[in-house]
Amino acid sequence: MRVICVLALSLTALLPVLAQTVANPVPGLPKNPREVFAAAAPFYDFSSPDLKPWHLRATYQLYDEKGKPAEQGTYEYWWASPLVHRSTWTRPDATYTDWYMADGSYAYESTGEPMNLFEHNLQAALLSPLPSPADLAPAKVRLDDEGVTENGPNGPCFTVVPMVKHDEAMEQPEQGPFPTYCFDSQKPLLRSVYSFERVLTQFGEIFQMQGKSIAREVSIIEGKHQLLTAKVEAVDQISASDPALTPTSSAARTDLAFIGLSNLNQVEIRREVMVGLLIKKVTPSYPKIAKTARIQGKVVLIATIGTDGKIHNLRVVSAPSAMLANSSYQAVSQWEYKPYMLKGQPVPVDTTINVIFALGK
Repeated sequence: MRVICVLALSLTALLPVLAQTVANPVPGLPKNPREVFAAAAPFYDFSSPDLKPWHLRATYQLYDEKGKPAEQGTYEYWWASPLVHRSTWTRPDATYTDWYMADGSYAYESTGEPMNLFEHNLQAALLSPLPSPADLAPAKVRLDDEGVTENGPNGPCFTVVPMVKHDEAMEQPEQGPFPTYCFDSQKPLLRSVYSFERVLTQFGEIFQMQGKSIAREVSIIEGKHQLLTAKVEAVDQISASDPALTPTSSAARTDLAFIGLSNLNQVEIRREVMVGLLIKKVTPSYPKIAKTARIQGKVVLIATIGTDGKIHNLRVVSAPSAMLANSSYQAVSQWEYKPYMLKGQPVPVDTTINVIFALGK
């Protein structure tokens, strides 16, 4: 009975937010691809300083390699300002929390098994599903109008094709696929994304929260196999001094950006240099179902290595399949390095990591 009461309170907290859909109508859909992204951007800007402190809670279901239900979990997000926020993932065999604080410092705490790639991607699906305006700069990408595709049953789809400089001319790189964003037929609301990881993320029951768009239902799929489904259970306002925003005494701390070093930007180190600093390497497992299907190739990941030598902000940028992407993500997330030293002190660095899956001859 107590569970029923808690659920009722959560839904009560959500209903006033849902009502904002009527109070804050979304404008119509432009025709030009860049204008569509520009029109949608304000509705997915969850770092806006105009927002009042808020909290989101979602439940999710993970699926195994055959698409059968596996573990269940909960994702929560607390936001007080563009600098102060917290994310927590919880499932029976694992928890992971990170805190970003006003002074630019970062804290984290984890227990149990490594996080699944797709439960980590749930945060991006809910809070940053669109590429940033900087990433859509004409000098960086070309937007191809795909019309209405099977990934976007209601509206137009646009593929973001990165451009590379070659002999003073901008050319399309040969590798792919490239991410494709599909919108509602009438409004600049995102309905699906086909990503670098070759998975399809679909957004359902979109509602407005403080003028921002959130999908109440998220589904992540590869082909016919479900990878994750999620449902937003509650969105409510909180105090900027909510205790959840303060790291626990047991949380580890590291720097992911330069603090106390002037005239420096984030350092990007060549992969070969970081290989020499690697002190703990977990080898990704080759999923049996991928071997049977004879899927092979390279998974490319990028990460920030904190001043603690641990992997942070890990992302997959390309992969032959979702299975290989997830296996690589879970293994690489456990790697450790000797901290990179600059001017006599450890500094955070960005690096690229390649994982090769090759079938034996």
